[in-house]
Amino acid sequence: MNKVLVIAAHADDEALGCAGTIAKHIDNGDIVELIVMTDGVSARPEHITNEITVRNEMLKASSKTLGISKIHQFNFPDNQMDSIPLLSVVQAIESVIGYYQPNVIYTHCAQDLNIDHQLTHRAVMTACRPQPNCPVKQILCFEVKSGTDWQPSSQAQFTPNWFIDISEYWQIKSQTLVDYNKEMMPWPHARSIDAVKALAQSRGSQVGVELAEAFYLERCICL
Repeated sequence: MNKVLVIAAHADDEALGCAGTIAKHIDNGDIVELIVMTDGVSARPEHITNEITVRNEMLKASSKTLGISKIHQFNFPDNQMDSIPLLSVVQAIESVIGYYQPNVIYTHCAQDLNIDHQLTHRAVMTACRPQPNCPVKQILCFEVKSGTDWQPSSQAQFTPNWFIDISEYWQIKSQTLVDYNKEMMPWPHARSIDAVKALAQSRGSQVGVELAEAFYLERCICL
């Protein structure tokens, strides 16, 4: 049995990036917990207080669809994680790793346009620095539509080297996106259900399966 920890900057990143993989882990008998780093909405010009409540309700619905065991919410300021000392972010992640002792972590890639995604990745890699007795044996970085694919071409790009077949889990992933209906956009927006499925089809075609989620393997310790 694996103890999996998914670390996402915003509620819905986990659904966009690796919901099919989460569903597969849980179907295989693994335990999955989720960290959400920010409130996800406070940076929006039209932000009103009840939006955080609505976002949290969608997070709970999506997590129930997947079967996630526990959600940890830190409520760092949305799109302003660069205003928080990195040490504070790292310590928050370390607090969960310390008690939960996950052996597998999924998080953002370093190449995303979104600053919260970038800093979440950096904080995870710092919290999981390879010291003796570190429980984390595998770190995989996911891509997020409208975050990873909007990175300027002049910058380093996400280049996956790990693919997970989610052909049997697409219906669960698509339901998690429906659970986040207020965050999803109509086609042809990058963050539409059609666009997310098109990406899964494209990644699947790269490895000869119907649908896949793609990752960058940051670390793997094979025993």
